[in-house]
Amino acid sequence: MSNFEKCRYRRPPNSHLRRVNPLFHIQNQEADSKELSSHIIKLAWKTGRLNLSDRGLASVPEKVWQIDQLDEAEVRLLELHKNNLDGVPAELGCLTKLTCLNLSHNKLRTLPPAFFKLCELRSLQLAHNQLEDVTDDVGDFIMLENLDISHNCLSTLPPGIGFLTRLTQLDASHNKLAEIPPDIVSLRVLCKLDLSDNQINLLPPLGDLRKLEVLFLQHNRLVNLPDVTGCLALKELHLAGNTIKEIDVEVFEGLSRLRVLNLRDNTLTSLPEEISAFQLLARLDLTNNHLTMLPDSLGFLPHLQSVQLEGNPLRSVRRDIIQCGTTRLLRFLRERFKDEGNVNTGSDSLISAKEVKFPDRYVMRNSRALSLAMQELTEIPDSVFQEAVEAEVTSVDISKNKLKEVPVGLKRLTSRITELNLSCNALSVLPFELGLSENLLYLDLQKNSLEDLPQSFESLSRLRELVISFNKFSEIPDCVYKLTSLENLIACDNRLTAIDVSGLSQLRRLATLHLANNDISHVPPELGNMTQLKCLELTGNSFRQPRHAILTKGTPGVLSYLRDRIPHNQH
Repeated sequence: MSNFEKCRYRRPPNSHLRRVNPLFHIQNQEADSKELSSHIIKLAWKTGRLNLSDRGLASVPEKVWQIDQLDEAEVRLLELHKNNLDGVPAELGCLTKLTCLNLSHNKLRTLPPAFFKLCELRSLQLAHNQLEDVTDDVGDFIMLENLDISHNCLSTLPPGIGFLTRLTQLDASHNKLAEIPPDIVSLRVLCKLDLSDNQINLLPPLGDLRKLEVLFLQHNRLVNLPDVTGCLALKELHLAGNTIKEIDVEVFEGLSRLRVLNLRDNTLTSLPEEISAFQLLARLDLTNNHLTMLPDSLGFLPHLQSVQLEGNPLRSVRRDIIQCGTTRLLRFLRERFKDEGNVNTGSDSLISAKEVKFPDRYVMRNSRALSLAMQELTEIPDSVFQEAVEAEVTSVDISKNKLKEVPVGLKRLTSRITELNLSCNALSVLPFELGLSENLLYLDLQKNSLEDLPQSFESLSRLRELVISFNKFSEIPDCVYKLTSLENLIACDNRLTAIDVSGLSQLRRLATLHLANNDISHVPPELGNMTQLKCLELTGNSFRQPRHAILTKGTPGVLSYLRDRIPHNQH
């Protein structure tokens, strides 16, 4: 054997600890059966969870089907992801108590009829397979709440999808879908719908999806905005990478809760004045369109914190103003509005001093919201929060005031609120009690003087969006990495010096990560493995790699670049 061959076949370090790679070892049924040890079986009896993921299995060990035959054993969670399964045995239907099944990252092409007998399933993961078709039997999964069929070869959604009336999350991204069946609107409790990276050019009206909060439609073939009139709960609308030419203002009606609008990489030529209807809009991405002008009304959106405009031939706004950032841009638009003599319109009230008037319980009862934004308050009476309790308020907005401390009365609402906006105040510390807000979904803390968060925040198990930008954080607090439901983390314009990939990797649902304008000197290549990220912002830091040309390629391009730089033995 030559020296070159010896190098090729040298035993890798710690190889005694590594599993035999199935690419170089024929995994037969006998070898597969050995993977199901007595220890794993006993653990399954005890916990109801059977984990056979990432074991190079080419078949499912027969002992799996025997576990549920014992009276004391009920397997409720079965993990078979990251194997080499090219089929699902009919015996899987024997595990009638299964509530969670993960078959992602295999080689499945079809699903047997017996598979659809698992009528107790709540969560089904079929991502990263080779499925070309799923029969209408999927409608038998009447208890299903979470379905992931992304990264397959589906040209149509299953015909029975409309029968999954308990579904709250559906991910069908990265397929070959050209159209969506009309019965998708039967999913009345759907909160998150991901149809990105398909070939969709037309969608049915989605107005019946009253509880839809997040809609991903980027990288399709849409030429018009989707009809989301009636989607009153919609908070995020992602439409990047289509060929949308204009915005239909009728779509804006009823979208009063929209916080994120992503329209980058389209062909928009104008932005209507009616954009002012999005009073809660926080992030607007218009990168790489054909815009030549911006409406003045954009400057009066009270919660707008990020506007991306690179790659537009703007004529009415100087380039140096755009480069100074969102705050400078919005101030320019407001000043232009005043200079043009529009001083008596309703919008002018946004910049004029207002007499403080606290809402009564009747007003709050109708909206389920306590809004005291932009009142220049230094304190809020406890009686206001008591009335908010009686009005069953779930949303609190006390942003853009002069509060140095969180009002004590807010503790009365911690068990009830789902949305809390404390941005644009003078807060330097937050009370422990905020971590008791067990139902909190959205928390905005931007533009304060915070350096840390209470450790109690790790108990915010339902929190989906956290905004901590424009503060004084030198690192992301440890408690953030315990927020298992977190989907959006906005931490731009702080003093962050490093990216903790090991911490971020614990956030399995993280889709948006904004770390722009910090002091980050190095971007770990391992960040590229977080392929669930839909939006990654890293501009305005001191690192040299990735270069600006890479960053302009968008999130998929940046993640791909980072993965290519991971040392081969770490893949």
